[in-house]
Order: sequence, then structure tokens, then C-alpha cells
Amino acid sequence: MAGRIRAEDVQAVKERSSITDIVREHVSLRPAGIGSMKGLCPFHDEKTPSFTVRETVGAYHCFGCGEGGDVISFVQKLDHLTFAEAVERLAGKLGMELRYEEGGGPRDGLGLGKRGRLLEAHRAAAEFYHERLLGSPEARIGRDFLRERGFASPEAKLFGIGYAPRGGEELARHLRAKGFTDDELTIGGLCGKGSRGLYDRFRGRLVWPIRDITGDTIGFGARRLWDNDRIGAKYLNTTETPIYKKSSVLYGLDLAKKSIRDERLAVVVEGYTDVMAAHLSGVEGAVATCGTAFGADHIKVLRRIVRDEADQAPAKVVFTFDGDKAGQEAAMKAYAQDDKWASQSYVAVAKDGMDPCDLRLREGDLAVRELVADAVPMFEFAVRTTLGRFDLDTAEGRVRAMGAVAPIINSIRDSALRPEYVRTVAGWVGVEVEQMREAVTRAGRIQARDEAKGEHRTQVDAPEPTAAEAAGGVPAPDLRDPVVLTERQLLQSMLQHPSLFTSQDLDEVDPQGFSAPAHRAVFDAIRSVGPLVEGLTQTAWHARVDEATPLAASALLAELSVAPLPVVHDSSTGLPPPHYTRSLLVRVREVALQHRIAEATSRLRQLDTDPQSDPDQRRQLGQALYDLQRQRAALREEAQ
Repeated sequence: MAGRIRAEDVQAVKERSSITDIVREHVSLRPAGIGSMKGLCPFHDEKTPSFTVRETVGAYHCFGCGEGGDVISFVQKLDHLTFAEAVERLAGKLGMELRYEEGGGPRDGLGLGKRGRLLEAHRAAAEFYHERLLGSPEARIGRDFLRERGFASPEAKLFGIGYAPRGGEELARHLRAKGFTDDELTIGGLCGKGSRGLYDRFRGRLVWPIRDITGDTIGFGARRLWDNDRIGAKYLNTTETPIYKKSSVLYGLDLAKKSIRDERLAVVVEGYTDVMAAHLSGVEGAVATCGTAFGADHIKVLRRIVRDEADQAPAKVVFTFDGDKAGQEAAMKAYAQDDKWASQSYVAVAKDGMDPCDLRLREGDLAVRELVADAVPMFEFAVRTTLGRFDLDTAEGRVRAMGAVAPIINSIRDSALRPEYVRTVAGWVGVEVEQMREAVTRAGRIQARDEAKGEHRTQVDAPEPTAAEAAGGVPAPDLRDPVVLTERQLLQSMLQHPSLFTSQDLDEVDPQGFSAPAHRAVFDAIRSVGPLVEGLTQTAWHARVDEATPLAASALLAELSVAPLPVVHDSSTGLPPPHYTRSLLVRVREVALQHRIAEATSRLRQLDTDPQSDPDQRRQLGQALYDLQRQRAALREEAQ
């Protein structure tokens, strides 16, 4: 396990490390008096040098921004490392083996020599691959792949891109000739070991070196090029090794860290070529995960760089995702991690779902920069993505949508912002603000109850479908609802006494007036068959309805056909009272009208909150709403 580095070793690292030499790797220094060197500060932009280093005391200080410290703190702040990581890195430069308290060891479980050997093997492998890309005839397919995406030799050099030969043993022979052992090559994930000996991990693929934040190559990402590639997967990454942990690695971070620190903006894209396209377009804070979803460890890495400050505006993290379902799912997973940092999260989705690489190729660098600049808050994206699953033109859809987005609003960290979000989302959904507020309050109570039970529901989870819905069926009607109970009795009447209903009766009933999907399915079957006509027996008519009913609702059809009605039937005819069936028809028709009125009201409210809406459209919708209200009043008079 990792342990605390012994204090005497930390002191030895400080004393033996030349702060001037370490700083010179990043800053041009010139003499500034006896014992002092001066240069431009690496921690803030300045034109006049105010960054001073004194070798004799092993310290630095910037008189412009106030940053200062010793050699360890310099490495920590510049490379965004923990204290232990900075000490281990300096010890590596010195060739010094560190000792740990309580029997612990280095974070990666490797001693200085072993870690250094693995890093050196990866450096040599990256050089080998890059040389093959530029000079091998076989690698032309890789060069064509890059050229088709707008990348040439300078870009390949900047990002260290290479080509892994198809033979399968070239890298192994090359690294063995340089003195690396079989164990070093397999432990580092560069090679595998089979029955015939050592073989190259990557074969016939374009490879990108994956570097840690300091620029050391720790793994590779490889893209399939040949149709007969036996591995099959389009992308293949280095397996987990002592120096490569994919859950905490971000591709391109070594190049992006300065921009992320200075601009306090990180842009998370989905692939290696997207990182390249973003950087070349001027979005220099772009990074990508390596074959895994963006998670908590990636957040920790970025937080070290942006350094959430109480006296500064929150940093921004922009996620670019494809516009397809997989991209939306990735965005929602990222949103689920949003409460783990103080940064403001945004989502950018290009038109036509293009990724940054395609966008740059088709529309140029400016389009990529505008994509990032036009990103919308993650909260808005999460809400709109959730709303997209519902039909907001129906009352049922709005109610379900309201319930789905309420937990998202409740999850907002700053409770002072919730009232404004409640008003905003109510407008998007098309419901009253008070309705939305009550839904959010209810979501808060449910979350508190679940947490008290030791359960936790993901904030962006949609309501789970019932077993019937999951199987492609329909949920059972909720007979506690008076409207649903009225629907049931109307269907019972139609099935048991079809002679009481005419074609006009069936035509006047809007199927959308049935709030229970199962009831709607049965009525659709009745209407498709039509009324009972002369010459057709009730048994034959019922058989046709049964044939037209979806299998998922067939059991309900059988039940409705025999369930008793809650009225006294005429003893001579065996029929229910005419006013009873007429009242059922009127009530279901009225419910349908109320749905249409609610939909029109919702749409009108949405237009009223949109400053870009067409005034003529609002007037037409207002007139339509008035007409519907008159129809409802006339229907109520008919029922009296």
C-alpha cells in the first residue's frame, strides 16, 4: 500500500534538487543580481519578468501574482500533482530511492528503478511507432487516414502519432535490442506472451501515445485501419498497468493543462482526433477520456488544475457529445457526477451531431470554437434531454415529464437558484409554476426518504416502466381515478350492449379522451369494427372486436365484457337506463375536450414565454382555445 514518505527523504530531495535547473525546464531565466535569477512567471500572464528564483535558499517567488515556495511546491503547482507525486517525480530525476513509513511504498507499487524502466520503454516505443508512420510504405494507410481528417506530418509530430507494423513482433525485437526484458514489456502492456513467445500488443494500427500530465508516455490508444484486422474492435487501448490507470487518465492533458489553468476552462471531447481538431482550432483546453466514461477520478485530476477558488467565478467544463442516443446517455452520466466539483458544467452538441473533428473538416476552425462558445448549461441539457422522452402536447405527457425533471431541479446544489429554475422549467413543460414547485418539493421528500433508508436514486433516472410496459404491454388501469372508472363503465356498456351505440356516438368519442392506455386500446378495437349493424349477431360482432384488440389488452377485453355495471337494468329489455350510458359518453367526451384545452393553454403559455414567438400564431391559438371552451360549455348543457 502507499505510505507516507519519510521526512528525512523529503528533506534530502529538497536539498539535492536544483530549483534553478527545475524551473529552467519551463521558464527562461536570466541573472538578476547576486544569487538571483528572473523570468516570466509561468503561473500568470505578464510582459515584464517578476518571477524570481534564489538557488541558495531553494525558493522562488513572483512579485506579480504572489506565487512562491520551494522546489517541491513548484513542481506541484506547475504539473498539478499531489505533494507525494511531486516528491516522487523529483526523486526520479535524482535517481534517488525513497523510503516510506509503516511498510508502505510508492503509489503505483513500483520502486524508482522499475517505474523509470517502464516509462523509458514507452518512450522508446512511441519513437519507434512514430518513425514507422513517417517512413514505412506499409503505414501509408495510416497517413491517408490522418490526411482525410485534415492532419499532416506536423500534426502527427505534435501529438506523437505512430503506426504499429502488422508483423506482430517488430516492436518486441526493437525493445529487446535496447535491453528491455520480456517482463518489462509485458508488465507495461506493450507486448503479450503467447505459446510462441512475445508478440506486439498493437498490430497494423494507428497509435496515439497517451501521456500523463507531465508528458511521460504511459500507454497507447490504437485505431483499426485494415478490414481484416482480427481483433475487430475499432479502438484498442493499453490494458491497466502499474503506470496506466484509465479511470484517471485524460488524453491531451499534458498539452491542455496550461490553457485549462489560465482560462479556467476544460473541454471534454470523445476521441483522440477530436482532441487534435480542437487544439488545432484554438480550443487548447481539450482533453478526452481513454476508453471509459468520464468519472470521479477524472474530476479530481481537473480540479487540481482549475483550483476552485472562493473569490473567483466557478471554472467551466464543456462536454461535447454526439447528438445520438449514446451521446445523450454519456452526457447524462457526466451530469450525474456534477455535484462532485464546484465548476459549472456545459454541453455542446454540433448540428447534425458532428464531432469536433468532422466539424473542423467541413466548416473550419471557427466552427469548432463557436461550438464551445455556444455550449448550454449541463442542467438545461439534462432537463431538455429528459423532456424529449415525453409528448408535451398531451396532459399525460406533461404530468409524467414534470415528475421526471423534478428530481433534477431538486438536485441543484445552490438552493437559492431553484425557484428561478422551477419557473423556467415550468415554461418548458407547459405547466403552472405552482404545479412544478409541488413536484420538486415531492421529489425532495422522496430523495430524503430514500437516503434515510440507505438508498440512492440517480437524479437523472426516468421512472422505471412497469413489467407490462417492459414486455411491450400496457399498464393496468388505475380504478381509483374517477375518470378511469368512467372510461371502464363506458367500455363495459359498449361491449355488453352494443346496440345502444351508433356510428355517430363512436365518431364523437376522441380516443385521446381515454387516460388509461389499456382502455384506449380496447376502444380503438371497437371503433375499428364499428357499431352493431342489422344482420350481425352480437357474438359475431364481439369476435371481430376481439380479433382487432391487441394481445396485451385481450384479458382486459374479456373482463370488461362480463363485469357487472353498477346500475339497475330494465327488467323487460335487460338494458341499462339510457341516461346512464348517455352520461358516460358525455363525460368521456368532456375529458377529451379538457385535454385539448389543457394542451392549447400549455402551448399558449410556452409561446408567451418565448420572445421570438409569432404574434399571429398566438392569436390563432387563443381563438382555438376559445372555441374549445365553447364546445365544452355546450357539451355540459347537453348533459343536463
